[in-house]
Amino acid sequence: MPDKIEKTEDEWRAQLTPEQFRITREEGTEPAFTGKYWDHKGDGTYLCVCCGQELFSSDTKYKSGTGWPSFWQPIEKEHIEEKSDMSYGMIRTEVECSRCGAHLGHVFSDGPQPTGQRYCINSASLNFKGNDSADAESKAESASD
Repeated sequence: MPDKIEKTEDEWRAQLTPEQFRITREEGTEPAFTGKYWDHKGDGTYLCVCCGQELFSSDTKYKSGTGWPSFWQPIEKEHIEEKSDMSYGMIRTEVECSRCGAHLGHVFSDGPQPTGQRYCINSASLNFKGNDSADAESKAESASD
């Protein structure tokens, strides 16, 4: 696994948009049906917007009806860290990037087979790298350390 990336709050603020910072560094959530990837259909890989680590493949993305990009498994289990989240009077499992600690979203056990998992991820925590070089989304830049 790649080395952990640690930056100061000021360094993250300089690198990210205000919305990306709010979601990834302050554990925020974007409104449903508003993120750029909730209904995205390109073939490729979804990367952490903070550090560029590969997180999810378009092969595991599905339409959950929730308004957020949903995946039934990460590219590598080691690229994701899960922790208990008891905010807002609920018990949920938060999902973070294992490389930089960015808040990505939550995982629920109501997803499709073969895993039964629904990784409900904020678009603002992701970049997309398309498989097709003609894909306009493939030009999205991923941050590096």
